[in-house]
Amino acid sequence: MSRKTWTAVDDYIVASLFEPDPVLDAVLAANRDHSLPAIDVSAAQGKLLSLLVRIGGARKVLEIGTLGGYSTIWMARGLPADGKIVTLELDPHHAKVARSNFERTDVSGKVDLRVGPALQSLAALSDENAGPFDLIFIDADKPNSPNYLDWAMRLSRSGTVIVCDNVIRDGDVVNEDGRDANVEGARAAFSFIGGDRRLDGTAIQTVGAKGYDGFAIAIVD
Repeated sequence: MSRKTWTAVDDYIVASLFEPDPVLDAVLAANRDHSLPAIDVSAAQGKLLSLLVRIGGARKVLEIGTLGGYSTIWMARGLPADGKIVTLELDPHHAKVARSNFERTDVSGKVDLRVGPALQSLAALSDENAGPFDLIFIDADKPNSPNYLDWAMRLSRSGTVIVCDNVIRDGDVVNEDGRDANVEGARAAFSFIGGDRRLDGTAIQTVGAKGYDGFAIAIVD
């Protein structure tokens, strides 16, 4: 199997199961036009996140790592009318593009975008008693994954779903001797989830337009 095949299958999934979506197409085009890195989740992955929000009946979602807001919009679409998603972004340029993208949609009123270092924003959310969140999606700088998971636990409740993206790293996650900081972050995420008895988790390996990677998914007991 090759990435060409994986991408073709992703395209088939979208063509078979999704309605045409000019809004999300425009969001991705805006991200490209403003030179954001092409690291958004795929459409199929975005729909999975939206479905997880709906399946869990989430009303409050926390996203760590906004980029241009593509995944934010997917999750916001899964929320009920009175739902809210707080999304955290470090880069002011990325945040500016994301705000513009949110304005293209009918979910902009559900989005609370906060700009700055995520660990500072998470501490502020805790001080505000903003939690608990029903679903937390972690898709930011990978070396900080255990720190984000620690904050996720503080901002969660029994039943909160926590999703970490990019935990397989082309299979390099099994390399104990690697020195890649992103791989080390993925391994630290596995160690955190596996070592915390309050969490019941698994991981899903994914192939597709985004290559070979995967999600770790856990629920707080």
